[in-house]
Amino acid sequence: MAALILDASVLIGLLDRADAHHERSVADVERADQEGRSLIVAASAYSEVVAFARAGRIAEARDAIAAMGITVAPLTARAAEQAAALRAQHASLRLPDAMVLACARMLGGDLLTYDESGRPVAELGPIRARRWVDAADLRELWDLPADPALEHDLEGFRADLGDAWGR
Repeated sequence: MAALILDASVLIGLLDRADAHHERSVADVERADQEGRSLIVAASAYSEVVAFARAGRIAEARDAIAAMGITVAPLTARAAEQAAALRAQHASLRLPDAMVLACARMLGGDLLTYDESGRPVAELGPIRARRWVDAADLRELWDLPADPALEHDLEGFRADLGDAWGR
C-alpha cells in the first residue's frame, strides 16, 4: 500500500485543535494509519509546521509528530531538482507545494493536502481499484524508446540492474 505524504496544512491540522482542518486531518490520518499506510511529511513541510510552533514549543511539536508515527523525509538534491522542474512547468504552483509534490512522486506515495478553504485538493488514492493489464496489451511498450531521464534516474541505484528476460 502506498505511503501517505502529508502536506503542512494537514500536519498543522493534526497539531492544532483550533485549526479549521483539525477534525478532517485527524480522521484522514487515522484512516490511513488503520489501513497500514506509512505516514510521511516532507522536510520542507515539516519546517513550515515548526515555523508555526510558538517559541519554546518546537520540541513539543517534534515529539508529537514522532509519537503519531510520522516520518520526516529528508530533502535531497534530486527532490529539489524535481520541485524546481514542477515549479517551472506550473507557474501558479508555489515552491513549498512543489517540494511536497516532488516528495510524493519520488516516494510513490499519495498526497494529502488542503487548500485555504479546507477542501481536499488531493485524495487518499487510488480513486479506483487497480487492475492487471494483459501482457499482450503491453507488447507495444517494448518497442517504445526509453524515457530520456531514465539514465539519470538509474545513476542513483547502487546495484547492477539487468533485464530479467535476458533481452
